[in-house]
Amino acid sequence: MVKRHELTDAEWALLAPLMPGNPVQGHQWNDHRRTINGILWKVRTGAPWRDLPERYGTWKSVYDRHRRWSADGTWERIAEALRIDADTGETVAPPTVGVDSSSVRAHQHAAGAPHEPPAEQPPKGAR
Repeated sequence: MVKRHELTDAEWALLAPLMPGNPVQGHQWNDHRRTINGILWKVRTGAPWRDLPERYGTWKSVYDRHRRWSADGTWERIAEALRIDADTGETVAPPTVGVDSSSVRAHQHAAGAPHEPPAEQPPKGAR
């Protein structure tokens, strides 16, 4: 039974071909779908990893897989493959972000700070 906010069969059909294979060394990974559901539960609730319900596997395994996929670009590849226009169903280019420097202000202490130590001042009364 699919619980609320877990991947449906249709969603999993889109994701399954994008998932990485098992590592060459070591044991086979647990079910990717169950792991992704655990990651989605964690992100949705904001709860600590250690509070992950047992139905998603051990919290450490889910956490490690999330970190590995973040580091190796798996999440980026999934996002790129699933980026489609909701109205047309066609693939869309990633959004472009522009920043105008005239609207970005630096903190008051970031401007005009001396870059060299101040020159030695003679001791008071030594004039």
